[in-house]
Parts: sequence; C-alpha cells; structure tokens
Amino acid sequence: MGKFVITQKSSGAHFVLKAGNGEVILSSESYSSNSACENGIASVKTNAPTAKIEDQTVEGYAAQTNPKFEIYKDKAGEFRFRLKAKNGEIIGVSEGYTTKQSCENGIASVAKNAPDADSSGSAAFAAARRWPSPRTSSRPASPPGRTPESRAFS
Repeated sequence: MGKFVITQKSSGAHFVLKAGNGEVILSSESYSSNSACENGIASVKTNAPTAKIEDQTVEGYAAQTNPKFEIYKDKAGEFRFRLKAKNGEIIGVSEGYTTKQSCENGIASVAKNAPDADSSGSAAFAAARRWPSPRTSSRPASPPGRTPESRAFS
C-alpha cells in the first residue's frame, strides 16, 4: 500500500507519494500551509484513479480533458509525467525515466496507490511540527531538565 509523506521546507509544506516498496512515485509543489498541502493529497487521491493519459511525446497527440496524466520529455531527454486536477492545476510530478514504458508504469503505480494511500501519519507529522515554527530564536533547544541559564555555565 502507498503512503503520502509531508515534509517541511523553508519554502513551505511539500508531499510525496511513496509506493509500497518505498520508492517516491509522485512529488508535489510547495504549499503555503499544511491544510493546503493536505488538500493537494486529497486531490491526488480523487483525480489519479480516473485520470486519462495524454502522451505529448507523440506527434499530433490527442488532447485529453482533465483530470489527466501528461507524459512529456524534459530537456535532458527523459520521460516524465505530471498529474493535472479537474481544474487544470498540476498536483504532482514524477521523476525522470529513461524509457516511456517505465514512465507509464509510474503512472499506473500512482493510479493504483493513491486512492488508498495512508495519509494519516502525514497530518499528524505536520501538526506536530506546528508549521510554521513559532520559535524565533536560532539558539538550540536545551536538553531535557536543563534551562538555557544552566547551560551557559556548564
């Protein structure tokens, strides 16, 4: 079973979808808040199973309606895909693949893993982190049982 994992970066909250084997199969953009990030996860869960595939590497490809996976080649010549929601917003992107078949397998893995992927740990992690951090001091936290004052004299 897949799993969504939220991480905190200076640019905001970000999620990845990991397949059952632990491989990252989809990455999100940065979100300004945890709730927006969790909405992105919900959108992937809703849109991935029904998304059509639009292969933009084929000349004269047929445009598909959203939601859809778009297969394309990046500047390095690798195959990638992006998942677009019903409103046309990109909600996730893949890593680069050397073959189109591997890229298509990645799409199949997202469509299979996203709907039932665990995201409960992500919300708990994000809440525990209290992003953005209320801490304003750059001084490291004191070890348990010690105060900053006692640390200054040790």
